[in-house]
Amino acid sequence: MELPVGSSGRDAVTIARACAERAVEQIRASFRRVTVTAKGDKNVVTEADVAVERLVTAILREEFPSHVVLSEEEASGSWSDDWMWVCDPIDGTKNFSQGIPHFGFSIALCFAGKAVLGLTVHPLLGWEVLAVQGQGCTFNGEPTSVSSRQSIRDSVLSFDLGYDSDAGTAQLALAASIWPNVQSVRITGSATLGFAYVAAGLWDAYSHADLCPWDIAAGLILVTEAGGLISAMDGSPANLHTRHSVAGAPAVQRELVSIVQARAARA
Repeated sequence: MELPVGSSGRDAVTIARACAERAVEQIRASFRRVTVTAKGDKNVVTEADVAVERLVTAILREEFPSHVVLSEEEASGSWSDDWMWVCDPIDGTKNFSQGIPHFGFSIALCFAGKAVLGLTVHPLLGWEVLAVQGQGCTFNGEPTSVSSRQSIRDSVLSFDLGYDSDAGTAQLALAASIWPNVQSVRITGSATLGFAYVAAGLWDAYSHADLCPWDIAAGLILVTEAGGLISAMDGSPANLHTRHSVAGAPAVQRELVSIVQARAARA
């Protein structure tokens, strides 16, 4: 699919990178200098989240006036089956607000409800994971792919819990049940980085228990273009509305899904 060109004449990838560049500038300037506001049970927002979202939204609306922009903090935009940008200004806000240097910026361009471009950046490390439909995935400009691991026993897995207490408790139980039979388990607090790390081959599998569209949009295309699998926990294909997802190297992802299904059957 040919990606749209903005009003400035720049292509969608260039504009996504421009959004990321502005976001990174704002995030770096705000890190460890933020005011935190409670957004819900266990959930917070900072003025940096809102500032980044407004910067990105302004760029996108100037470049693509007819496109919908769906972003987290102000829930701006409405759903569209035409061209739609989905942005998470700071994913891992709890980490960001605590001064923990593990959080990401992500942006995705979707058409007909499917991501066709995805970009995730680690603002402090400068890491960029980018994918365009049919063009593969790159990590800092170099082609990348998911890991070649064939078994959970040889793998590093990462889990995140989200804000739903029941879903998070079940996710912890899953991680605990798997822990004796894997190389390592991580819980780090950023879905966008979790999916990007799978695409870059850094983690062998990643699962999140409570996703929103802006958490998963970029990850959907990053993982698949890097040769990985991403699904709901019942094995059905993941999409923008998937709440509980697992992504990974194909063999590891399938094994993890089968473990989840076996646990569900025993419950």
